[in-house]
Amino acid sequence: MKLSGWGRYPVHDARVETPRDEADVRALVTGKRQAIARGNGRAYGDSAINLSATIDMRGLNRMLGFDAKTGQLTVEAGVILGDIIAAFLPRGWFPMVTPGTKFVSVGGAIAADVHGKNHHKDGSFRNSVDWVEVMGADGTVTRCSPRDNTALFDHTLGGMGLTGVILRAALRLRPVETAWIRQITRPAASLKDAMDIFEDAKDATYSVAWIDCLATGRNLGRSLVTLGEHASLEDLSTANRKAPFATPKTRTRSVPLDFPTFALNKFSLRAFNAAYYKAGLRQQGTRLVDWDSYFYPLDAILDWNRIYGARGFAQFQCVLPLEASEAGLSELLDTIASAGSGSFLAVLKRFGAQQSAFSFPMEGYTLALDFPISAKTHALLEDLDAITLAHGGRFYLAKDSRMSADTLAHSDARVPAFQSQRTENDWTRFSSVQSQRLAL
Repeated sequence: MKLSGWGRYPVHDARVETPRDEADVRALVTGKRQAIARGNGRAYGDSAINLSATIDMRGLNRMLGFDAKTGQLTVEAGVILGDIIAAFLPRGWFPMVTPGTKFVSVGGAIAADVHGKNHHKDGSFRNSVDWVEVMGADGTVTRCSPRDNTALFDHTLGGMGLTGVILRAALRLRPVETAWIRQITRPAASLKDAMDIFEDAKDATYSVAWIDCLATGRNLGRSLVTLGEHASLEDLSTANRKAPFATPKTRTRSVPLDFPTFALNKFSLRAFNAAYYKAGLRQQGTRLVDWDSYFYPLDAILDWNRIYGARGFAQFQCVLPLEASEAGLSELLDTIASAGSGSFLAVLKRFGAQQSAFSFPMEGYTLALDFPISAKTHALLEDLDAITLAHGGRFYLAKDSRMSADTLAHSDARVPAFQSQRTENDWTRFSSVQSQRLAL
């Protein structure tokens, strides 16, 4: 069948297998074919596609156990994050770390070691994972954790499915008193102002910024920074305290067709960015918002990836080390603005320190942007790659769809060690179109 990631680029003809239990997975894994597991298809590029055997794990989607004293939840890899929230938020529990969509599978979140708006304080998804069970090429299932089989654990978290098939995991949820977020919006007239807000707000649980990536001159990098905390009962009105986990039902809309390629141009993007920034100025200050609106605003627009047209889009996401972040981000944003190829989904976050075998985050700032696929976009992304390398940055494989093996090797000194681990531990049976492109 035709298969792609969320960016709808690239598209491949791939054989998709749909196991229903562990025995089915074992039969697929122990064959002679290479294979890769796939969750809900929310990686943007080709990291969850293998042409001969893409193992669709959504059939293994049971919640297996919950400890109400510790918040530990045991699940199969195909469970969707949104289903966890639906089941446990009414009981006062919420994911410790969540990416920008609730439609990601637990297995996918582990494979990508996803991060959220709270990395500077709580780290990546791995910090909420107590253990993972992984099936190797011989069909053996190994439980690994930060204390046992640590090499497998360290390389599975962020290893993009290249260490084996993730079957089950135990996660810790966070206790919350309400389903509301106390949000503070702070406009920033420039990139420097935005970074100052982030640094001054390192004690905030959540922080994220939308950037107008077409702004230039003294307004380069003007942003809307939003900070967030889980609201307490005392933060709610008297009426809402009676039902603290009841929130307005999110009204979802759907993009019914692919937008024409001319719809996204520098004029429409400039107009959107200016209007969005102006609206943010009117909303600055503190207000209560429901959990869905705060964490997953794009999930309310079903099939929003169709906005970029039938050819799809590429996301560029890098992280720059803290000491190089301001200079590197300024050059990236200046290059994007000069090209007139801005993104209306430009997001900036502050990462905290993290030492991992192959996970994306490191202490510094991460910038993510979407661009519709075109020859101009490919040329621009090559320029952005070069700027990232020049400032000591690296790239997020869960968002990558076109990077070269040479670029990855120059960006990440951990690549040779990861390659060696794959060979030594017989992990090379697990392979994706991305891993082949990147020579992993």
